[in-house]
Parts: sequence; structure tokens; C-alpha cells
Amino acid sequence: MSHLIVNADDFGLTAGVNRAIAELHAAGVLTSATLMARATATDEAIEIAHATPSLGIGCHVVLVDGDPVLPPEAIPTLIDSSTSQFHPKLGPFLRRLLTGRMCATEIESEATAQIAVLQSRGLRLTHIDTHKHTHMFPPVLRPVLRAARAAGIRAVRNPFEPAWSVRATEGPPWMRRAQVSVLRRFEHAFRQIASEEGFETTNGSIGVLATGTLDAATINSLLRNLPDSGTWELVTHPGYNDADLARAHTRLLAERETERNALHALNQFPAAELISFARLAERTAGRATEQNARA
Repeated sequence: MSHLIVNADDFGLTAGVNRAIAELHAAGVLTSATLMARATATDEAIEIAHATPSLGIGCHVVLVDGDPVLPPEAIPTLIDSSTSQFHPKLGPFLRRLLTGRMCATEIESEATAQIAVLQSRGLRLTHIDTHKHTHMFPPVLRPVLRAARAAGIRAVRNPFEPAWSVRATEGPPWMRRAQVSVLRRFEHAFRQIASEEGFETTNGSIGVLATGTLDAATINSLLRNLPDSGTWELVTHPGYNDADLARAHTRLLAERETERNALHALNQFPAAELISFARLAERTAGRATEQNARA
């Protein structure tokens, strides 16, 4: 039997996103969420997390399109100097990152600070991922994993979508397909670095290509093609399209309601066992126990 983690990103972005996550978990179709350390509704999201211990909570590390936890002067290479915020678009972020103009130490420090904000509020974090999947790039991945490992986190999202899932996804424009295909070149490095740093991850993420078009028909197609074995993550962005969401400057507005409604299709596919990222963390703990016993 295959295992499926259904994770909602952007927990804490708005009250409407928080509400959707809480409702979907209560409905039994959402198992994990990744929480933003500094967002409009972070405090409310933390309250929901404490009231819902069965919901796996990870840290959604933000390095682009958001506000830092550390003061701008502590992370000057990560900041847009005109706003004292992170760069609002992925393009400028990547140009600086891939030309060596971002400091790995600053990335690690900011990731450490974001994790610490959530842990200081009493949350047991099961995993880590990043806003807009920036950890797929090796210069981001290693410092983020080192920050997570120092905080006791040992599970990370595998942000790469397998070929079978891409084939099963209809609707996205060709440019989006081309981007997903090109970015897969970083997958080998991702797996190598995650292994070297001692992290558990999944066989891959599904629904990444369908971000913005993830409806019930797409979820049905993905689940019909789900392999008989392996652990996969369905990446989702549910929410309510309200005034708070419009002010959040996210490109996903009405699409969040589409995803929220579509996720109920998971109830039609009992063959896939729904788990949270806590299961992956248990694997690491189990191996550590075995190694200690042999020693």
C-alpha cells in the first residue's frame, strides 16, 4: 500500500487559510500543514495547532515574498534594500542566489530564527519545507537542513514531482510544465544532500505542477495513478478567498477555494493510507535507536 501525506502550505497566511486547514483536517483529508513564522494570522494558526495535536506541523521557511524574523542588518544579502523585506518575486531571488550573492550563513540564521519562533511557542515540528520550494536549490537546501537538524527536525519535503504525476496532470500551461521539467535537474543533488545531512523525505511531491489548477478532476487523476508502494506528498494551498487573502498579495485567490473543495475527493480513495510527516520522523528515530543498540 502507498502512503500519502496531504500537506497544506501557508498555514498562518490569513484567517481564511487557517479555517480551511482546520476544517479539512477535521474532515479527515488533510494530515499536515507547514506554518509561516511571521504572517498575518500566525498567532491564530499556532492556537489551532495546539488545539489539534493530530495535525502534523512543519515550518514553512520563507526566504522570498515575506517578512524576515531577523533584523535586515543581520541578513543583508537576503533582503531587498528598498523595502527591508525579502525579494517579492522568485526571479530576483534566484538571480542573486545562483550568482553567489546570497550568504549561506545568513540563510541558515534566518531559517534557525523562524524555526525558533514556532518552537518557542510550544510546537513540536515534524518537518520542514520552504515557501515557493526554494530549498530545491542546493545553496538554500544545505543551510536550511542544518538549521532544521540543529532544532531536532529530521524530515523535509522532496519538492520534485515524478514523471507519472506530471503525465496525470491535465490543464497547466506548457510553460509551467517546462519549468517543472527543467527544475528536476536538481533532484539528484537534493537527494544526496538530504542523505548526507541525515534527513528523511518522500518519494516525491504530487500536485506541484497543478498549483493554481488543482481541482477534483486532477486529484482523481493523480490518485488513480498513484503507485502501489512508496510515500508521496500531495502539496496543497487551500483557503477562503476573502479580503484578507486579497491583501496578502498571493497569486492564488479563487484557486484556494477550488483546492479546498477538491480535497474532499480523497475520501473516495481508501487504498492510499493517509499519514503525516510525523511518520517520517519516526523512521529516523527508529534507526537511531537501532544504531545505539548495536553500538
